[in-house]
Amino acid sequence: MKARLAISLAGASLWHRRKVLALVCLTLTLSVTLLLGIQYLRTEVKQSFTSTISDTDLIIGARSGQLNLLLYTVFHIGDATNNIRWSTFQELEQDTRIDWLIPISLGDSYKGFRVVGTSKDFGEHFRVGRGQPLNLTDGQWFDGVFDVVLGAGVARTLNHRIGDEIILSHGGGRTSFSNHKDTPFTVTGTLEATGTPVDQAVYISLQGMEAMHVGWESGVAIPGRTLTPEQAEGRDFSPSAITAVFAGLDHKILTFRVQRELNQYAGEPLSAILPGVALSELWRLMSQFERALLGITGFVVITSLIGLVAVLLTLQTQRAHEIAILRATGASPGLIASLYLIECLGLAVVACVTSLGLSAFAISMLGPWLLTNYGVQIQLRPLNIEEWALLISVPLAAVLVALAPALSAWRHSRYQGFGSPGEA
Repeated sequence: MKARLAISLAGASLWHRRKVLALVCLTLTLSVTLLLGIQYLRTEVKQSFTSTISDTDLIIGARSGQLNLLLYTVFHIGDATNNIRWSTFQELEQDTRIDWLIPISLGDSYKGFRVVGTSKDFGEHFRVGRGQPLNLTDGQWFDGVFDVVLGAGVARTLNHRIGDEIILSHGGGRTSFSNHKDTPFTVTGTLEATGTPVDQAVYISLQGMEAMHVGWESGVAIPGRTLTPEQAEGRDFSPSAITAVFAGLDHKILTFRVQRELNQYAGEPLSAILPGVALSELWRLMSQFERALLGITGFVVITSLIGLVAVLLTLQTQRAHEIAILRATGASPGLIASLYLIECLGLAVVACVTSLGLSAFAISMLGPWLLTNYGVQIQLRPLNIEEWALLISVPLAAVLVALAPALSAWRHSRYQGFGSPGEA
């Protein structure tokens, strides 16, 4: 009965001061939305990050560090320490334990985007996310020597369409003065957005990569020795070396054995890494920043709660007459103090519920736009345990910070009205 009376009185008090407290509730709602949004973004970005490459058991390249190999093959950051021989790739093709192989060759760029020489197996076997295949929004995979498929980010940024001719540049830098002008490529397809580095790359065949480098030495084209597309027709452009290989095994249980054998390969120094392990290690190195950001957001919420307490303490002097009437009607100091706790808790709950609705609306509206324009994949999903814990911590924190005005009200109300000094 007393609990129902306290809740009823607190609700009436909140409604009476709704204009002032609405601004405080709005501030708290925005703070909670920011806190929840950053935690949600952390989870989604981590999931997207760790799913940059999926269903690939091994990445094989020249002898190098684990992170370096991951960065230049998957994220297109940095350069390979060395290439691996094509004969080595052909030997790997003969290994019956390996189900599929995707060769990649790096070293060129297009207006700041990395050019990836590969085979049609890339489109068939490479996976991102939770086993999501690469799909084309338009056109088809490269068929001819000088066909090119664009990642979604490249096509969007440079506004390319099927049939456009592009000139690739020598070297991986954003600005290059050595262009393959004699061998223009024709856009034959564009990929769907995946929210991964796949969107920020240009894909050509290994034969195209070799053909455009005929007549080049030490990064410079030798006049009269380069090929035109017409001259390249009918010629064999098998590579002598490639940068790395993505591999999928028939039986996952053999992964560690194959990895160990490749790391001890006698033909040339190789490194074989597990993509999932390397991604986890890289995320640990990057996670300090996002934890700091979450901490800063937590302080914003605490500041909003302190602002709520400051408003309640300011209004306390205006409530002296109200408290006196409550005491005159028999309300105990404990009931008076509980009003402040219930009011703070009520405002915090309203702010949390409102922030849930606001966050869901923002994610559903901005998710497709972020994927299309920035390659960031954020999907609407149920909150996980950590996110629920953060959300529940806000009302609990509101009750804690409300103890200050509640104790003050309890102390002052003890000697108001008709209650005895010893009443509690």
